Amino acid sequence: MEVLQTSALPLGYVAPISSPDSKIPFMRSQDFRDALAKLAAGVVVVSARTPEGFRGLTASTLISVSAEPPLVLVGLEHESVTRAAVVETRQFNVSVLTRAQEFLAERFAGRAPSVDPRWKEVPYHLGTNGIPLIDDCAAWLECDVTQVHSAGDHDVCIGEVRVARAGKGNPLILWDRTFWTLH
Repeated sequence: MEVLQTSALPLGYVAPISSPDSKIPFMRSQDFRDALAKLAAGVVVVSARTPEGFRGLTASTLISVSAEPPLVLVGLEHESVTRAAVVETRQFNVSVLTRAQEFLAERFAGRAPSVDPRWKEVPYHLGTNGIPLIDDCAAWLECDVTQVHSAGDHDVCIGEVRVARAGKGNPLILWDRTFWTLH
């Protein structure tokens, strides 16, 4: 298996230096971000539904928690509209992006033209729960939220997977703030 770089676009932002904590040795927030950038992760779009339309965001925190029952974990920023929709409706879908969908990763991360709430320019189909799943992905999950835990500037949402389907294509991977793929 070979890993190929697909983009040289930097991801993340420079965070302010964190203040010292009496229990934790002084560490700059950027040092933490730089260290975690070395952890390769799959790139997904988490989608949800609101009365005003569909919402979605790019994430690299999708973790399998349990096989029985099938549970996954996603980390969603407190301030995101998608997080609010997930917490309110207690449902979300996950589209595991492929190499060919790098532009969608950028759009849902807010670094390319914004996505219309009605998703007019995004090729998608509705899951059985009425929430969008992006077409032509490596995989799709439809989830019901079972737990939400506040964790720093994010909420950790545990979802029970109700529907899981594998697609085709090589997954889009984030490593060292750059997109890569398996080949």
